[in-house]
Amino acid sequence: MTNPRTVLMQASQGPVPDNWRIFTKRRGKLSGFLRGTSDDPDPLLVITPDEVIEYKDDRKPLSIVHFYDLAGIALKARASTNSDSMLARLDVWVDLNYRDGRKEKWRSMSFADDLLTVQGFIEAYGVHKALHRI
Repeated sequence: MTNPRTVLMQASQGPVPDNWRIFTKRRGKLSGFLRGTSDDPDPLLVITPDEVIEYKDDRKPLSIVHFYDLAGIALKARASTNSDSMLARLDVWVDLNYRDGRKEKWRSMSFADDLLTVQGFIEAYGVHKALHRI
C-alpha cells in the first residue's frame, strides 16, 4: 500500500498513471469562507488499482478504502419523490463488506452527486479482485 498523502500530492501535481481516476473541483469562495475552509486545497478523490483516497478539507480526516481489506461490495440505490413533483432524487452508494466483518456505506464526501465516482470505484475494485483472485 502506498502513502495516501503521496498519492494525493501526485494526483494534484501530475503526471499520474493511466489507470488512476482523478476527481477534483474548485472550492467555492463563499462556501469555503462560510465553512472556514477557503484556504484548504480543493477537494480531491483518487481511485487507484488498489485503493480509493479522498481529501475533502483540513477539518475531515482522509477517507481511505484499501481494496485488499474488502471481502465484497454491493451497489445500492434509493429513490425518493415529493408528492408535488414528478422528479425523483436518486441516492446511490456502495456497501463495503470488510474481511474482519465490518460493514460501511461508501459515497464520496465531495462528489456524492457524481455517479462516475461510484462507477470508478466499482470498476477499480472489479479489476483488483480479478487480478488478485481474492
